[in-house]
Amino acid sequence: MTAARGGARLAAGAACALALAGCLRDLDPYLDEGRRHTVAGGEPGAAPEAMRRYGCVSCHTVPGVRGADSRVGPPLAGWSRRRFIAGRVPNEPDELVRWILHPQGIKPGTAMPDMGVSDQDARDIAAYLFTLR
Repeated sequence: MTAARGGARLAAGAACALALAGCLRDLDPYLDEGRRHTVAGGEPGAAPEAMRRYGCVSCHTVPGVRGADSRVGPPLAGWSRRRFIAGRVPNEPDELVRWILHPQGIKPGTAMPDMGVSDQDARDIAAYLFTLR
């Protein structure tokens, strides 16, 4: 085999690997490119205070929220790119609000407790999380 043919095969193999890697990224069940969801009635600017008030900052690292640097629960950076909530519920606005309101009702035994979050605060928190790319 000549060096030119070997180089051409190597280049073709690299091109195939890159194409396959792009396809596999699309199959990742947990991440996507970041969706721009709107949460009906949610005000993202109100969320940082609500997250501090309900103790979200005690367990989660949340970009842009003062004091939210704990590692007990999962970090919430890049939330809009996640496909699922708690590994089983589609990451959609109404589902996220429902999760924030009643995580134990969705996944009994989860480490996230029901915190008595109000409907409005849940909408605000969900709206904020969907801004995190």
